[in-house]
Amino acid sequence: MTAALTYRDAVPEDADALVALIESAYRGDTSRSGWTTEADILQGQRTDPEGVLAVVKDPDSRLLTVERDGEIVACCQLEHRDTAAYFGMFAVSPALQGAGLGKQIIAEAERSARESWGVREMHMTVISVRDELIAWYERRGYRRTGEMSPFPYGDERFGIPQRPDLQFELLVKPLV
Repeated sequence: MTAALTYRDAVPEDADALVALIESAYRGDTSRSGWTTEADILQGQRTDPEGVLAVVKDPDSRLLTVERDGEIVACCQLEHRDTAAYFGMFAVSPALQGAGLGKQIIAEAERSARESWGVREMHMTVISVRDELIAWYERRGYRRTGEMSPFPYGDERFGIPQRPDLQFELLVKPLV
């Protein structure tokens, strides 16, 4: 765990490795070894190669890829949205969760968005029933807005909901 993290923008050739990482962090039995699992509220896929490639190829987005010893261990999406950046698709390898990597990566993502785009806020959406995850983001300075958006029920590209009350809540953090 002492090797330094390196950050770079994802390239199309990373898509399969990034999908595997994201799936391992959120879905199925592998995700249960970490604390970010959504396996009890969503089944099916979290993303697919097309979704990853859309972010990689979007001129207003970056898929920040984090490596340790040449292995992809984490990633996050940054999307430029006027005076804010959107933070999403955040995944840390379940085997490495709980060791402080998430804190380092989100801090680097915030720094990068601020320096690259001059944004004043970071926005993200989190499934509102993910209390432990929302509390983690609140400890990083994000605040709940109460602004909700619907979960895309019926679109299996985002998973198969296991409960009827899923929605996304917008969390915001000032970056200045």
